[in-house]
Amino acid sequence: MVDGELAIIGQRVDPATATVEIDRIRLPVRPDAVYYLLYKPVGTISTTSDELGRESVTDLVPSEPQVYPVGRLDADSEGLLILTNDGDLTHHLTHPRFGVTKTYTVLTTGRLKASHARRLEAGVDLDDGLARATSARVVDVGKDGTLLEVVMNEGRNREVRRMVAELGEVVLRLVRTAIGELRDRDLKPKSWRELTNAEVRRLYATGIAGSPAETVRQPCDNDADLGVDSDE
Repeated sequence: MVDGELAIIGQRVDPATATVEIDRIRLPVRPDAVYYLLYKPVGTISTTSDELGRESVTDLVPSEPQVYPVGRLDADSEGLLILTNDGDLTHHLTHPRFGVTKTYTVLTTGRLKASHARRLEAGVDLDDGLARATSARVVDVGKDGTLLEVVMNEGRNREVRRMVAELGEVVLRLVRTAIGELRDRDLKPKSWRELTNAEVRRLYATGIAGSPAETVRQPCDNDADLGVDSDE
């Protein structure tokens, strides 16, 4: 499909403006689009600039072309973060209608049990409404606390931390380990790499079946476009 119409053999398109899909999945054809996967370290903020002069995620990747973080991780959290100038992909990964999951490894105080994980899945009441994990499980319990794996398909402000607080415990460390099915165990804090075309296409295919990406190209030129998926 090209701009929502069935393509024909030999058809020519302008990759800078056309929306090209195969089986309703977007193809990354824009010649100016770039996609970086960054391991955000603790202390770095997920904005393009900071009035206090703190290090920003955009300080860790090439300055040209300008890219923007897809969603946010708070300053105390770490892990995988995508930066891109593709507003369509940003919209797809952050808008709740697509249900793209993010996976977190969470170290908490206390000795949590499977029943606590089930409570996260059932949902806990926060001051901004019910919060529910797509899945949660206890990975390990030790003298230093409990290691959880928590999968979310939304990202309200510090949501995972507030959910754990409702269990009576505190998050000691929070690491985002996956965006959809995208993982990279080799990335270290402050390191980054470019995503492959296959990875970008899989990201476009990630989420709730039957929720196609918007056919109107989304802008990606300021932080206001990136506020749907906030920090954890």
